[in-house]
Amino acid sequence: MILTLRRLAFLIVVLPILGSVRLMAFSNYEAEILTPKAPETPRINGPKVYGARPGHPFLYRIPCTGIRPMRFSAKNLPASLSLDENTGIISGQAPDKAGDYVVELTAKNGKGKISRPFKIVVGNELGLTPQMGWNDWYSYYGRVTDKDIRNAADTMITSGMADYGYQFVSIDDCWANKPDSSDPALNGPVRDAQGAILSNKRFPDMNALTQYIHAKGLKAGIYSSPGPLTCARFEGSYQHEQEDAHQFAKWGFDLLKYDWCSYRKIVKGTTLEDYQSPYRKMGDLVRGVDRDMVFNMCQYGQGDVWNWGKEVGGSSWRTTGDLGLAKDGQLPGFYSIGFTNAAHAQNAGPGGWNDPDYILIGKVGNAHHIEAPAQATPLTPNEQYSYMSMWSLMAAPLFFSGEMADLDPFTLNVLCNAEVIDIDQDTLGKQGNIIRKTDDEFILAKPLEDGSMAIGLFNLSSTPRTISIRWADLNVKGSRQKVRDVWRQRNLGSHRDSFSSQVPSHGVALLKLTAE
Repeated sequence: MILTLRRLAFLIVVLPILGSVRLMAFSNYEAEILTPKAPETPRINGPKVYGARPGHPFLYRIPCTGIRPMRFSAKNLPASLSLDENTGIISGQAPDKAGDYVVELTAKNGKGKISRPFKIVVGNELGLTPQMGWNDWYSYYGRVTDKDIRNAADTMITSGMADYGYQFVSIDDCWANKPDSSDPALNGPVRDAQGAILSNKRFPDMNALTQYIHAKGLKAGIYSSPGPLTCARFEGSYQHEQEDAHQFAKWGFDLLKYDWCSYRKIVKGTTLEDYQSPYRKMGDLVRGVDRDMVFNMCQYGQGDVWNWGKEVGGSSWRTTGDLGLAKDGQLPGFYSIGFTNAAHAQNAGPGGWNDPDYILIGKVGNAHHIEAPAQATPLTPNEQYSYMSMWSLMAAPLFFSGEMADLDPFTLNVLCNAEVIDIDQDTLGKQGNIIRKTDDEFILAKPLEDGSMAIGLFNLSSTPRTISIRWADLNVKGSRQKVRDVWRQRNLGSHRDSFSSQVPSHGVALLKLTAE
C-alpha cells in the first residue's frame, strides 16, 4: 500500500454527483508521511539550469536542505553577480553577453558539504524549468492584503519550502482599485494622471512589498487582465497595456499572470487572431521591460493555446478551466484537469509549459463560495500524493494555492519531496507521455536527462489494484531496470522486463527506472 492511515477521524459527506457517490475526508486525520526527513547534510535542490536576459537584474536563492548555519560558495560565478555566503542568495546583473555560464555551487555545514553544477543561460528565454511558488487566490480571494503576502513570503522560508525550490510569491486578483466599489479600501482612482495603474489601500506600497520579498531571495508575482476589468471586477489593463507593463517592472515584479476575463466583452470573434492578439501585445511589452518577468497566460485553453503560447511570449499557459471549479464525479476534479493537460505533452518544453492550474491541498477556500473560510482539503491522502505526482510527471508549474498560514506536516510532505520535485524540474524538459488510460488505470512516463525514466501508476478505481507495466511499453533500453520508489526514496531492486505494484484506491506508485 502506498498509504496507511494510522488514525482517521472523518466527516463523511454523500454527494450524488453525476449519478455517483463520493466519500470525502475533511480533517483531523494523521496519515503516513512518505517523504523521508531531509538529512542534516546539505542537499542542493531546484533546477540545474536557469534562464536570464542580458543585463537585467538577477536574483536567485540557492535551494538547499540541511541544518543551518550553512555557508555557500560559487565557482566561476560571472563578475556581474555576487553571492551572499550566509544566505545563499545570488544577486546583481545578468551578464551583458548572451551565452551559457556554468557555475559550481557548494553548500557546507557542520555535517558535510555538497557541490552541484548550475548553468545560467543568458538569452531570450526564461522558465527553462517550470515555475514554482505560491499564489494567494484559493486562500484569500478578494480579502488579500499586503500583510498576507508578506506573511506568505516569511512562511516560504520558515517552512522550508524555499529550500526545495519554491520561489515565487504571487498576488492574484483584487490588489488594484475597484470601480464603483462601496468599500473605502478599494474605492479610489484606478490610475494617476499619467495613466499608471494604482494599487488599493490594502496594498499601500508595492515597491516596499517587492523589496521585502526580494530581500529573502524570493520572486514577486502580480496579476492583471487584457480586459477593462479583472475577473473580480477590479481595474484591468485594456488600452493601458504599455503603462501597466512598465509599472509592474517599476514596482519590481518578476511574474505577470494575465487572465482573459472581461476581454471576452471586447472581442466578439473566435478566430485564432482573436485569442492571440491580447497575449502577443502584452508578451511583447513584458519582453521589452528592463527586468525579467515570467509571463503566465491564463486563458483557459482557448484556440488550442498550447500550439502557440510560447510563440506570443508565454512562459506557461493554462490548458483548462479553473481547477477550483472542476466538478467531482467518481474522481476528484484534479483528475479530469490532469487528463486534459496530459494530452498536450508534445507542446511543452524549456521556456514554455502546459499549466493545469494550482495545487489545492492543505487548507483551501471554496471557489463556489469565496466568502466562506478555508477548510481542510476534501482530498484523501492517497489523492494528494496522486495530484503532486501527476503535476510533476507533466512538468507542470508547481504553484501551491492553499493557506500558507496553516501548513501542516502532511501537506509539507506532499509539497516538499526533493526527488518528486527533481522529476518536475528535470533539465531535459520533457512532459510525461500517456502510456495507458482506462477506466481503472492511468500511466504516465517521463524521460529524464540522465537517461532514466519516471513513471506514475495511478489507480483510478475505488478498490486497491495491482498495476503492471512492461519495459517494452516504455521504450526503455535494457531488459533489466533498477526500480526506485520516489515518494519513499527507497530502492525496490532490479526487475526484468516488467514491474507490478499494489496501488491503493486513487493512489499512485511513483517510480524511477534506471537501466542496469
